[in-house]
Amino acid sequence: MRVVPLITAALVLAFLYLLVMQRDALMAFVGVEPGPAETAPMGAAAAAPVEDTLFTVVVERITERDLESAIVLRGRTAASRSVEVRAQTGGLVTSQPRPRGALVSAGEVLCQLDPGTRAAQMSEAQARLSEARARLSEAQINQTTATRLAEEGFRAQNTTATADAAVQAALAGVEAANAGVEAARTELDRLTIAAPFDGLLEVDSAEIGSLMQSGGLCATVIQLDPMLIVGYAAEAQIDRLADGALAGARLSNGREVQGRVTFLARASDPATRTFRVEVTVPNPDLEIRDGMSADILVAATATRGHLVPGSALTISDDGTLGLRLVDETNHTFFQPVTVLRDAPQGFWVSGLPEQADVVVVGQEYVTDGIEVRVSRRGED
Repeated sequence: MRVVPLITAALVLAFLYLLVMQRDALMAFVGVEPGPAETAPMGAAAAAPVEDTLFTVVVERITERDLESAIVLRGRTAASRSVEVRAQTGGLVTSQPRPRGALVSAGEVLCQLDPGTRAAQMSEAQARLSEARARLSEAQINQTTATRLAEEGFRAQNTTATADAAVQAALAGVEAANAGVEAARTELDRLTIAAPFDGLLEVDSAEIGSLMQSGGLCATVIQLDPMLIVGYAAEAQIDRLADGALAGARLSNGREVQGRVTFLARASDPATRTFRVEVTVPNPDLEIRDGMSADILVAATATRGHLVPGSALTISDDGTLGLRLVDETNHTFFQPVTVLRDAPQGFWVSGLPEQADVVVVGQEYVTDGIEVRVSRRGED
C-alpha cells in the first residue's frame, strides 16, 4: 500500500486549514505582524462600499423642432381625361378606322355612319314645314279679311273668332313641323362621331363596314396633357395638405416633374382609410405615360415634433406606442407618443416635452420608476 500520497494529501489539507482558518496564529508563529486589513473583524466587511448594481442605459436629449414641411406619398400617373366615345344612333360605319396611339383634335371625325333613309326623312320634314307655313299664311290672310268685313258690318263677329282660331292652329302646325326638321337634322348630325377634346386614341376606332348600334363604342380618347399623378394620404397627413400646394414627383423612369395639388378627397377609401390626392403636371411632349409609378413630394403646412430613432420606440403592457424617458433623478417613465411620419433617420413623433431625455439603448430592460445609471450619447 502506498502511504506517501496519503501523507502528502494530509499535509496539504493541514496547511490549507492553518492558512485559511488559523491565519493570524500562523503569521504570529512565523513572526509576521498582521496588517490593519488582516486584523479587522469579519463584520467590518459589511461596512466596505458595495459594488454599484444600477442598470446602465444610453440616453439622448432630443429637442422639439419644425418638421420638414413636405409629405411623401406613393402613387401612379393617370390621364387627366378619359372618355369612351359612343354612338347615339345606329348605322354602318363608312369611315376608315383610326389606329390606336393617333393624336386627335377636338371635333375631328372618329366614325362616320351611313345616313340610310335619314336624308329622305329630312326632306319630308322640310316639306311639312313648308306646307305648315303656307297654311299659316292663308289663315293670316283670312283673319285680316274677316276682321275688316266685321268692322264694316258685312260679316258677323263670330267669323272673326273662327279666323283667329285658324291662325292659332296654323302656328301650332308650323311649330310641329319645325320640331320635325330639328329632329331630322339632329339625327343626321349623330351620324358624325367626333373627338370631344384634344387627345390620344387608346384603342382603334370602329372598323369600316361594321354595324354600330346606338350606344356602340366608336373609340376611347385620353388626354395626357396635362397629366395627373394620383397618391393617397393617411389620416394624419391629409389635414396638412391644401389645394394649390406645390408638389413634385419622381417617376419610375427617373424623370422628375413639378406641378400643383388640384384635388383633395373629402371622403376616405373604405378599404384603406386613405384620401385621394391629385397633382396636375404639364406633359407637352407626352413622354409621361398613364399608369407609371411615382414618388410624390407635396409641400405641407409646418408642424413641430421630435425626430427619434426607430429603435427607441417601444410598446407598453397595454399596447400603447411610446418612448422610455428618464427624469431629473435618473428614474425611468413611459411616455405615449403619436407618429407623425417616417424619415431616413427614424420617426417624427409628437407628445413629448420640448426637451426629452429619451432612452435609446436599454429601454426594453427597464420599467417605470426604476433608477438607472445614465450614459449620455455624445458625451464621454
